[in-house]
Amino acid sequence: MNSLGRSSVLPLRSLSRSIRSFSTSPSFSIQKITIYGAGLMGAGITQVAAQNGLNVTMVDVSDEAVQKGKKIIDASLTRVAKRIHKDDEKKRTEFVENAWKNISTSTDSSAAAVDADLLVEAIVEKMDVKQKLFSQLDKIAKKSAIFASNTSSLTISEIAKATSREENFAGLHFFNPVPQMKLVEVIRTDKTSNDTYEKLMDVTKKMQKTPVTCKDTPGFIVNRLLVPYILESIRLVERGEATHEDVDTAMKLGAGMPMGPFELADFVGLYTLKFIADGWRQGGKIDAHLVAPIKTLDDLVARNHLGRKTGKGFYSYS
Repeated sequence: MNSLGRSSVLPLRSLSRSIRSFSTSPSFSIQKITIYGAGLMGAGITQVAAQNGLNVTMVDVSDEAVQKGKKIIDASLTRVAKRIHKDDEKKRTEFVENAWKNISTSTDSSAAAVDADLLVEAIVEKMDVKQKLFSQLDKIAKKSAIFASNTSSLTISEIAKATSREENFAGLHFFNPVPQMKLVEVIRTDKTSNDTYEKLMDVTKKMQKTPVTCKDTPGFIVNRLLVPYILESIRLVERGEATHEDVDTAMKLGAGMPMGPFELADFVGLYTLKFIADGWRQGGKIDAHLVAPIKTLDDLVARNHLGRKTGKGFYSYS
């Protein structure tokens, strides 16, 4: 009668939990990654994957672009090595060399896709370009391979429609500069499988990043809050209520922000800021007044005053 008393029930419960855990865990871990794009984002993702033991292939359309990406990685690895092993030159050298052992490069997008477990695009923010790339890769990559976009403003589910693997498709949004920024947004669409999601959470942790989960909504978490904040800062100055210098000082000293909104806008790039706001407005999924056109921003972009990258934005840079 008492053969299934408390002492017997507990092991059964433990076994049940183990079975559930096993059934929801990834069927294989991601080991081989291919990154499309050798710019700041692509090079940064390549670096953090490689320095944490993952095999990475960085792809771009030309040797020149690939070489620029390699220079970005080399300079960044050297900085990281100095920070980690500042008093040990031998360990600094080993750190850099070990990371490079995990990196290969290519200008052949198809060949680089063949045996990858994860393919991440970090290319231009244009829907048709991203869809074209993923459509091509879909025909070449193995069926189990996961596709991920690093887009900061486009809809993941819309990009995924160009493929036959929407259940193996998600967003993997890193932040610039990738080696320093700890956060990664893992974006699930309505069709992203649990297995895909778990593998992406796992691989970002292997890269020593902190992943957060969000749905496929405009701006995800960070940009959904950050872009309206920057835009309202510009409107505040445009209304003559304060100078942009005083707004930056106020937000840094009064709200504890590491950068003021105008410094941040120049860092992100004013064209990027306008591109995101225009896209959200046209998409119609965000309150229109939050992303309404701003003359000051439009005028700066029209004059090619885009921020740090052009030497002038809200501030001037030598």
